[in-house]
Amino acid sequence: MKRRTVVRLSALAVFAAGVGTTAGVTNASAGPLADPGTELTAAMQRDLGLTPEQTRTRLAQEGTAMRVSAAATGAAGDAFGGTWFDDTRGVLVVGLTDTSKADAVRAAGAEVVPVAVSAATLDAVKAGIDARTESAPSGVHSWRVDHRSNSVVVTVGADANEAEVRAFVGDAAETGPVVVERTSQSAPRTFAPGTVGGDPYYINGNTRCSIGFSVGGGFVTAGHCGGVGSSTVGWDGSAQGTFAGSSFPGNDYAFVRTGNGWWQAPVVLGWGTVSDVIVRGSNEAPVGSSICRSGSTTRWHCGTVQAKNVTVNYAQGAVHQTTQTSVCAEPGDSGGSFVTGDQAQGVTSGGSGNCSSGGRTFFQPVNEILSVYGLRLTTG
Repeated sequence: MKRRTVVRLSALAVFAAGVGTTAGVTNASAGPLADPGTELTAAMQRDLGLTPEQTRTRLAQEGTAMRVSAAATGAAGDAFGGTWFDDTRGVLVVGLTDTSKADAVRAAGAEVVPVAVSAATLDAVKAGIDARTESAPSGVHSWRVDHRSNSVVVTVGADANEAEVRAFVGDAAETGPVVVERTSQSAPRTFAPGTVGGDPYYINGNTRCSIGFSVGGGFVTAGHCGGVGSSTVGWDGSAQGTFAGSSFPGNDYAFVRTGNGWWQAPVVLGWGTVSDVIVRGSNEAPVGSSICRSGSTTRWHCGTVQAKNVTVNYAQGAVHQTTQTSVCAEPGDSGGSFVTGDQAQGVTSGGSGNCSSGGRTFFQPVNEILSVYGLRLTTG
């Protein structure tokens, strides 16, 4: 307990003189930390196989990609086939169904590749799968639009029933490109355990989850952690707040309204692995970008953004519009923070694997949560 107190005070002391709030989406000039610090580069070196210099370069490149994304997407118009970050070249790439738009996209700061199917068509194919009235087979782990392969990817377990999988994707394949991806990992699950001691907050006195991000009046976290009206207790054992909004399944996000003297700091804990991150905004990182997660069980881990608008098929029901990452997580990490540089990305939902052998984790994008509940992200 003493160590955790020291960690929190080191972060809060920076903002004791004044904490500001901004809207969920900051202006285009915001980006990752200019100087990420030796602890952050060490964590990314460990998990992404980068040197400190490569990490600093990558964060700068990703900051540029985030800044030019909106303009590049607009320049593509109806020919837009999706965006992703190319880590080999350090640039944002835009897929185009009409290469006559290439010069305009390049002028906006992105590179282009020709694709056969537009992002709108791929989204419609995925929406058709989402709209199925019957539940997805248990062997289906998730489905997503993958702009880099220009297809809708359905991820299934190695032991999935072939007939059930074919039936599930058959209708969608008639309207657009659908491919099946096999995985040896276990079926995705939420990362909220029951009756786990420690930190950082408890729901109704037993279940432990992790805080996502501070917002005006409280914080955001995962919806499966608690329903509306559930009470929370903080990491120090004191009364903290109440779930004012919660959605799961379908979505997996929640807003906890705090009281009892709790206040909101624009901080994501580094758990001693890296310096605590000061949240500056919530510009969305493109596919291919690096991303790091902070959670109360496995603390700080990094990976990359693999896909967006992914539907995850949990045992409790499907959750839509998540972002898939290569970051590991374990029970108790649910609700925790995903950041790229100093930009808030989302709150941990669930996944598969663990932090010993590796895994795949999904998060609910923070800007959607802010919009749904009319919240403002607390920033420094």
